[in-house]
Parts: sequence; structure tokens; C-alpha cells
Amino acid sequence: MNQPATKEVLSFDDFKAEVLHDYKLARVSRECSLLGRKEVLTGKAKFGIFGDGKELPQIAMAKAFKNGDFRSGYYRDQTFMMAIGALTPQQFFAGLYGHADIDLEPMSSGRQMGGHFSTPFLDKNGNWKNLTEQKNSSADISPTAGQMPRLLGLAQASKIFRNVPNIDTTNFSNNGNEIAWGTIGNASTSEGLFFETFNAAGVLQVPMIISVWDDEYGISVHAKHQTTKENISEILKGFQREENTNGYEIFTVLGWDYVALIETYTKAADLARKNHVPVLIHVQQLTQPQGHSTSGSHERYKSAERLQWETDFDCIAKMKSWMIANQIATEADLDTIDADAKAEVLEAKKAAWSAYLEPIKAEREQLLVVLNNLIVTNVEPAYISNLAAELKTIKDPIRKDILVTARKVLYKIKTQAAKTELSEWIKTYTEKIQPLYSDHLFSSSNANIENSQTVNPAYAADAELVDARLILRDNFDAIFNKYPETLIFGEDSGNIGDVNQGLEGMQEKYGELRIADAGIREATILGQGIGMAMRGLRPIAEIQYLDYLLYALQIMSDDLATLQYRTRGQQKAPLIIRTRGHRLEGIWHSGSPMGMIINAIRGIHVLVPRNMTKAAGFYNTLLSSDEPALVIECLNGYRLKEKMPINLGEFKTPIGEIEVLREGTDITLVSYGSTLRLVETAAEELAQIGISVEIIDVQSLLPFDIKHDVVKSIAKTNRLLIVDEDVPGGAAAYLMQQIVEEQNAYRFLDSKPETLTAKAHRPAYGTDGDYFSKPSVEDIYEKVYAMMHEANPKKYPSLY
Repeated sequence: MNQPATKEVLSFDDFKAEVLHDYKLARVSRECSLLGRKEVLTGKAKFGIFGDGKELPQIAMAKAFKNGDFRSGYYRDQTFMMAIGALTPQQFFAGLYGHADIDLEPMSSGRQMGGHFSTPFLDKNGNWKNLTEQKNSSADISPTAGQMPRLLGLAQASKIFRNVPNIDTTNFSNNGNEIAWGTIGNASTSEGLFFETFNAAGVLQVPMIISVWDDEYGISVHAKHQTTKENISEILKGFQREENTNGYEIFTVLGWDYVALIETYTKAADLARKNHVPVLIHVQQLTQPQGHSTSGSHERYKSAERLQWETDFDCIAKMKSWMIANQIATEADLDTIDADAKAEVLEAKKAAWSAYLEPIKAEREQLLVVLNNLIVTNVEPAYISNLAAELKTIKDPIRKDILVTARKVLYKIKTQAAKTELSEWIKTYTEKIQPLYSDHLFSSSNANIENSQTVNPAYAADAELVDARLILRDNFDAIFNKYPETLIFGEDSGNIGDVNQGLEGMQEKYGELRIADAGIREATILGQGIGMAMRGLRPIAEIQYLDYLLYALQIMSDDLATLQYRTRGQQKAPLIIRTRGHRLEGIWHSGSPMGMIINAIRGIHVLVPRNMTKAAGFYNTLLSSDEPALVIECLNGYRLKEKMPINLGEFKTPIGEIEVLREGTDITLVSYGSTLRLVETAAEELAQIGISVEIIDVQSLLPFDIKHDVVKSIAKTNRLLIVDEDVPGGAAAYLMQQIVEEQNAYRFLDSKPETLTAKAHRPAYGTDGDYFSKPSVEDIYEKVYAMMHEANPKKYPSLY
């Protein structure tokens, strides 16, 4: 009989104890799944999706998972998290109930549905913990295969740590020996993100192990509709490494074979850890005893024969039979373990429910005291008594019940003193509770952008006018020299120094690992950046053109933008995304889909510098902070002339502050990026007919004007025009909301605030296509003139 290779020498008694421990763990996890489903169906929890049927391979994976390793998985991995000591049964149920307490529900503080797992990378102050001394799980997301791009970056970080000198690895790596472990369901391997990641890891040769849990179904859809040959490892055989080639080591193993699973995972880990070879482990013949989730029943789509097979080949049942056959335990012994597991889980469930409910009940009692005081003072006694009684009779109240009751009472009260008392209670309660559901969209550490200090560019008396791309290039040179942990990668970023030569000569100077070309695969370029940033590196992921950002938008939106929020400040990935856009000609290389971007990636700063000095300053600012950002350079600005600063790598463009480019008294024009050059030209022409234009450069869209300086301009000019090359209702609509509503600029307006945008279609090709698709100098001139005509038709008679 083979024995699991978990120690160099293992006595039979030790072996037996370990096997019994694993069986108990599997049973506890299974009971969590079974009882968890009941909690959903009885209404205590909203939704459940569990890891039943996958217990044994996850235990085997956990045995090979070492301190410093990282997981990037999906919502079936509860047994694994329990096996590495990162999830207790009580925490499992706290997640199911959505308990908004980070200490009791450490996965997401109730912000994600149960089954989304993470471990804290940061301490309470937002600083890095020592990740080499703990087992790490990057925070899960629900979109299928969305965990794959990040997995690539987590693995690549080990390669960087092992091969790039002078990086301080104290909290992050032990000579790059860490493995990134990914898990995915067999059906989700149909997603493009899986194939993109799989190919990229084979090219990069990084220490990554992907486990495919194969139970033959994707929700109700059989594998024959999902995968060619119904077998993912079969169709990926071409990736099998051979002598003198890169590629994968590919293993297949049965999900109910305890011994084979341990042997397979041990072998895979040894290979990946030592040699940085990516590995695929296809775990077959798994089951899903309760179906996909609590939203349905698998009896609806599985045949009686399949259901019987799943009973016979259930991994825990097979382990039980194996243990009895090999005299590791008797059936009575295992029945006792089963009963103990059931009791343990039941107690954990009760404890989790009590911990979740008791604070809410206490909050209810606080409101009832206030309401009873109002009744005593004869303020609407019957109405309030009825609402208070209804609230008190709710067996399992939620915070919505409390606040709905309080607000309904407030609407009815007429006495000012009573109204003031209750309104104060509501405001105090909301201020206390709202952060449980809303805080940590951005970093709260001392390194956040709010604490960054502006440093202006400094110039020599005889400062040379140079092509603006040289300012970027030389600033990047200063950055790479100053920060050994900084690296950049993307399409054409390496050998030729990017398409606009902003990285000219950098690869030759700093090497192919730090200044790297990447394949045409935007989603995994983003994933590389996210994963490496999670491990303490400072990556800059380059997307060649703004239009191509759409390939990566899902990863930016679902993963990077939500990371701080969904872990309630326990993880961060201060990734810088570099791209270029605006004002080029043609549908596919000149779009400015800013409205879509800024509304999809709240949680990431969006910076829109008008020139390369401003862009360079943004990179310097971001590298002294710990928050992710998108920097959009102006495509038509690389060959324009700018003065070369002498404090490269040091000057910092402020984030969230506007700049007044031209003082004026008649109208405020707000814009950003390349369009500002058109605005400035139009302002010069308008000045010739006596119209004084004040021009404001937004500089950053997220955050926007944190000092509320735009409204100060409008208070002076009393008119507002926003000029933008996004589609109508895009970024200009966002800016209008921020200025008119958020900054209350409506108070100072003498004319209707207006926007001037591109047409609703993508820009047509060629110079004429650009002219008739986007705002031109003449468009801006005429729009301003029309607004002044409306204000003073005698002085400014109609042009048309």
C-alpha cells in the first residue's frame, strides 16, 4: 500500500493519525455544505454555493501548499481553506450570513456571498504583513475564470524575486520559491481568460499549478457542450513540455483516490517550486452532491444513473471504504467521526448565527428605547406604538428593519423637539453602520494619495525644449534606477522601447525581466500586474492603446477596482496601468470611452495628463503611494516640444487637483487631455472678439477636483462649458454632475451649463473623419459664442 509522502519517514501510527485527521476535515467541510444549504432554504442566508464533492483533492493540495504560497481560486475551495487553517466552520457560516464584522467574517466582512475566500495581506494600518510566514489566498471574485489572469501575476512575482537583484524581499519572497496555485471548474475552462492565462504561463515559465475540478457539468450543462473531446487535459496535450521546449507538465488524477492525489500534488509542487515549470492537474471523476448552488436542484438535469454514480463515487465515501479495507479504521470509528463532525458544525452554525444576530438585536433595543420615549411624551402614540410593536416581533431582525422603522416614524412626527431627537439618532446610527458596507474603496494607509505632496518640475535657466517622449523616457530611467521593484511590460514595451519610444533603451539597461515585451493579451497583462502588485512589486502594465483597454476592462472592474473594498482593506494591489489615447484618427485607435471606463472602475484612479511632463509626474506620485491608477497619455503629444526638467523621478503631479491654464471672466471651459490644445486655440480667437475664457485642466477624472476649485471659477464667470471627446453623456455628464450637483455650482450660473462632446459614433478615419466626429476649434468657438449670444444678443449677434 502506498503512503502519502508528507514526511521523509512516517510511521504507520503517524500515517493513520494523519489520514483520520484528513477524513474528519473532509466530513466537517461536507457538513458545512449540507447545513449551509439548509440555512439558505430556511431563509437565514440569501444564497449558497459550496465545495461538496471536492474535499479530497483540496486536502491533497493543502498538504503541498507552503508558507509564502498563494492561492487564486474560486468558490468551491472551502475545504482547502479549512485545511490551511484560514477558515473555521464558524467563519464559514458568518460568510453565509453576510456578517459585516471583519474579525468574525475575515474573508470579506460580509461584502461577498459565502464561498469567496481570502487571507489578510495587510495589518490594521494598511501595511504589508510578512507574506512569507503565512499561507496566502488572494481574494476571490465570482466571474468565471476571472481569477486566472491574477494567478499569472502571482506566479510571475516568484520569477522576478528569484532573478532580479537588489529587490527587498523581506516580507515577500524566499528566493522565488513560492508557488501560485489556481483552481477552476472544468466548465469554466471554456472561458477565454483561462486559455489566455494558460498560454501566457507556458510562455513565461512561471511556478503556477492549475487544478481543474472536473465533475462533468457547468451548472446544468454537460461537458460535451463545454469542451472539445469533453476533456480539458486531452485537448491541452500540445502544451506538454518536451526536451528543449517550454510548456507544461500535465497530470491527470481521480478525485476520489486519496493516495494518488497526495502523490500527484507532492510531485507537481516539487517540480513547480524548484524549476518554475507551470503544471496542470486535471482532477477527474468528481461529484457535486447538492448541485451547482442553492438556486436549483441537480435532480432536474442529471439522470438517475448519474445520480447513483455520484453516490457510489463520492470522494468521502470512497475514502471511507479505502480506510476500512486497509484497516486504518473500522466503520464504527468512522461513524463516530461523522457524528462528531456533524455536532461540531452544528455548534459552529449556532455560534455564528448568535454572533451575527445579537448586535442587531441590541441596535433594535436602542431604537425601541427612543420610540418608547416618544410614546410617553404623547408624540403620535398609536402610530409609533404599532411600528415599534412590529419591529419588536421580528424574530430575526436585520438592520434594514431598524432603519426603515425609524425613518417611517420620523416622517410622521410633527413636534420639532421629538423630530430632532429621532433624526439625530438616525444620523448617528447611519454614520456608525454605513462604513460596514461602504468603506475601504481606496487605501486608508499613510501611503494613500491624500498624503502625497506636490513637487513641481524644476528647470535649468537654459532648459532645452525636447520631444516630450524624452521626458517620459528619462523619467522612467530615473524610476527604474530608484525603485528596483518597479518593472514594466506590454505589447512592444521591451525591445523597441514602446511604440512611441517612451522606453527607448530601457530594456538594454535594465534587462528583459524588468522591461518586457508581452504577447497580444490585454487581460493577462492586467493580471500580471495585479498579481505582482499583490506581492509587493510595483508593476506598470502597459496597454498599447486606450481602445484596447476594453479587452482588460472586466479584470480591471471586477478584480482590481474592487480589491480593497471586497477585502475591507486587507489586500491591495497598487498597480499602475499605462496607456495612450485621444485625437488619433480612425474607429479603433482614437476612441475616448471615458464614461464607460470611469463608471466601471471605481476604486482605481483615472488620470488624464495633458502633456508628458504631467504624465511623468503622475508616475512619480503613484510610486510613492499604494493605490492603483490608470494613466492615459496623449497620443499626439509625444513629438511636441516640452522643457526638460532637472528633477526627473522626483517631481509629482497632484492627483485630484485641477489646474487653471488661463484666467478669464466670461465663461469657464473645463476639459482634459489633448482636447485642451483645441480649447486654448479657441480661447485665443474668442479673446479677439472680447470674450474672456477661463480654462481649467481637470488632470484627473477619478478623483475629481477634491478641493472644489472649479466652482470658484464659476462663481466668477457664471457660465460653464465642458468640452470632451467622449460620446454624449459620457465623461462630460459625469463632470457636469460633479460640478453642478456635488459642488453646487448651479448657485452661480446665469446661463444653462452646457457640454460639447464628440458624436455618438466612433471617430471616422482620416483628418476629415476626425473633424466631423470630434469637437473642433470652430465647434468650441461657436458653442461659446452661442452661450454669450444668449446672454447678450446685441453684443454677440447670432452667427447663423
